[in-house]
Amino acid sequence: MGTYTITGQRARQMRVVPAEVLKRLYARDDAKGLVQTAAHLALLVAGGWLVLRAVGTWWIVPALLLQGILVNALFGALHEAVHYGAFKTRWMNDVLAFFSGAAILNNAGFYRHYHYAHHRYTQDPARDPELISAVVPKTWGQYLFRVSAIPFLLIRMRDLFLFPFGRRGNVDYIHEAGWPEVHRWGRWLLALYAALIVGSVVLGTTVVLWVWFLPLLVGLPLLRLYLLCEHTLCPESDDGFANTRTTLSNPVVRFLMWNLPYHAEHHLFPNIPFHQLPEAHLHLRPHLKYVARSYTQVQREIIRSLA
Repeated sequence: MGTYTITGQRARQMRVVPAEVLKRLYARDDAKGLVQTAAHLALLVAGGWLVLRAVGTWWIVPALLLQGILVNALFGALHEAVHYGAFKTRWMNDVLAFFSGAAILNNAGFYRHYHYAHHRYTQDPARDPELISAVVPKTWGQYLFRVSAIPFLLIRMRDLFLFPFGRRGNVDYIHEAGWPEVHRWGRWLLALYAALIVGSVVLGTTVVLWVWFLPLLVGLPLLRLYLLCEHTLCPESDDGFANTRTTLSNPVVRFLMWNLPYHAEHHLFPNIPFHQLPEAHLHLRPHLKYVARSYTQVQREIIRSLA
């Protein structure tokens, strides 16, 4: 476990963007959230159609991969919705959070409180739940195990079968006030999965398997690779200009992930909604220590660091 450095620069960094600009950037917009959600949903429907058309042919491999990318990219929707930045209307964020979380095996109620703790204690080895729940890879074995998504699946099984029944597992980084929401959303999630399984059996259909579950599993390692790039190799300190990496990537990735690649900007100003992050980047880029061109560039750096 590393040593966490306190720089005391957070308040100064928050003043880099002028107050009048911040006031405008904080504005949420239902219309932009609806357009983004509808576009992603349309892509999922189209991807599912391609998978069903490809069943029984060699085209099933690229079709599952494409749909796997689209399904796992719902992490961007989940992330934005738990921050209440997807829509101005609060309940719309909750609906999007629940269903996008369910699509990638996440209890959105748990993820909200987990993620808030991550923001509060970013890169603090003793208190950041991302560092507590997942080992930062230092060797090839740790890297491949992390990317395999096996640790993720084991943790999600804990969430699925413990949280709905009032259990907490080994989780001690969720505020006491957050647990009722975690347990309640866990029960809804379990009910949804049960309904999908029972409905599929009664109707004698494998559509859910082909359109959702198999693509989810195929794409999970890609999401692990993506998430590794957010903070890995960044210093363990409270320096918001350095403890988080922005990866510019390309317009397709930024669209699918709700502009989450502007990750340092998001960590510095988590109340800025997704559609305002590109402008926030223009103000903050001169100050950011880690701005990568692509995710392949970051992965090469991580791989070079492995023992």
